Amino acid sequence: MTYQHLSQIERYQIFTLMKAGQNQSQIAQFLGRSKSTISREVRRNRGLRGYRPAQAQRRREERAGSPGFPTSDGKPG
Repeated sequence: MTYQHLSQIERYQIFTLMKAGQNQSQIAQFLGRSKSTISREVRRNRGLRGYRPAQAQRRREERAGSPGFPTSDGKPG
C-alpha cells in the first residue's frame, strides 16, 4: 500500500465540506481517503479558529524542506 500526501485541493475540500456540516466519515468517503487520514489531518492542523487549509499546506511544505522529502512540485527537497 502506498501513501499519497493530501494535496492543497484536498485540504480546501476538507475545509469546505466541514463548513457545509459534513462529518469526517462523509468527507473521507467523498475524497476516497480513510477516515483516520482526515481525522489526523484535522487534528494536526486545527488552531484557535478551526481547521485552516492554507496553514496546513504551508506546514506541510515546511516539513518537506528536509532532505529527500518531495516538495509540492514533486521534486526532492
